[in-house]
Amino acid sequence: MTEPGASPEDPWVKANDLSLVDDEDSDYHQESYKESYKDRRRRAHTQAEQKRRDAIKRGYDDLQTIVPTCQQQDFSIGSQKLSKAIVLQKTIDYIQFLHKEKKKQEEEVTTLRKDVTALKIMKVNYEQIVKAHQDNPHEGEDQVSDQVKFNVFQGIMDSLFQSFNASISVASFQELSACVFSWIEEHCKPQTLREIVIGVLHQLKNQLY
Repeated sequence: MTEPGASPEDPWVKANDLSLVDDEDSDYHQESYKESYKDRRRRAHTQAEQKRRDAIKRGYDDLQTIVPTCQQQDFSIGSQKLSKAIVLQKTIDYIQFLHKEKKKQEEEVTTLRKDVTALKIMKVNYEQIVKAHQDNPHEGEDQVSDQVKFNVFQGIMDSLFQSFNASISVASFQELSACVFSWIEEHCKPQTLREIVIGVLHQLKNQLY
């Protein structure tokens, strides 16, 4: 812009005009930079959101691959794709199923360990019997009568009946049933029966010899 009375060729006028142009260019560049910064932030946010959605989708896809019930056809929804809510519910149900199976297997392992312990006790008993026979090879040559066998059986039953009679309640059949199972678990263990049999055999041996 030229001031009144100033010549267009005046150096001051040229410098003033150039200053105005520079200011306009500076404002334009700043505005462009601001728009460019906003665009970059918007683009970065969009990319981050897309990555998050892709990660969630991959997670649901992995669940549908891992969980067997997600692969089974659900006739209630037909051929439609499983919703996220259904995938999560099937995953929860499958995890609960695995926990129950784990508990069941742990109980089976405990039972097997008890069986192994009982077998080890029986093994020791048989080894002791074999050793006793080897140490006294002529001891078994004397044949015992049926009465002795009956006495052994009677001694074992008498001992068991004492604990049975002391432990069993006959107030009702339900209570009787519960008491019987409790008595079996408590008084019919291999170690307990072993001690009873040994005691009866020692007693009869002292009577016979």
